[in-house]
Amino acid sequence: MLATVALLFLLPLMLIVAVAVFVSDPGPIFFVQNRIGRHGKIFRCLKFRTMATNAEERLAELLANDPSAREEWMRDHKLRNDPRIVGIGSFLRKSSFDELPQLINVLRGEMSLVGPRPIVHAEAARYGRYFEHYCSVRPGITGLWQISGRNDTTYRRRVAFDVAYSRSQSTFLDLRIIVMTVPSVLMAKGSY
Repeated sequence: MLATVALLFLLPLMLIVAVAVFVSDPGPIFFVQNRIGRHGKIFRCLKFRTMATNAEERLAELLANDPSAREEWMRDHKLRNDPRIVGIGSFLRKSSFDELPQLINVLRGEMSLVGPRPIVHAEAARYGRYFEHYCSVRPGITGLWQISGRNDTTYRRRVAFDVAYSRSQSTFLDLRIIVMTVPSVLMAKGSY
């Protein structure tokens, strides 16, 4: 119900973002990627596109030619100065507006408002024996990782946050995380 209300309320903003994405870098408005959901089920995660349409080729070339970028990618599965991000993409990431289409994933039952960030197949190995904890809950638009520094934390801590959430999930914890998400998004701490 909250996702429906949020989607209706945010629809005008989403339309503006969609136009801005297309004008900034013509091509698809949405980035759709297979992610791992509850019970290991694969689903198509929606985001506003923040990267160039040839992002995968750019990443492969960068990782092949830049040892420090390759090391950062292997450590965090992220790049602080990602050359794939184009136009309005940086603003969308810092504001978390790129995540708004995931409200549709929530309506479809693939995600929740609160839970671990949905991961791609290549990240599953990083969870090791804790992967079952990740799979025991629906991934969320926000969660402990997002309110605890996001990309400024190590991947190991991200896994720890996901395990802690899966072990202590409750309505009170979800409400606390939703409330704490507002200042985290406004301060854009750890977002890139």
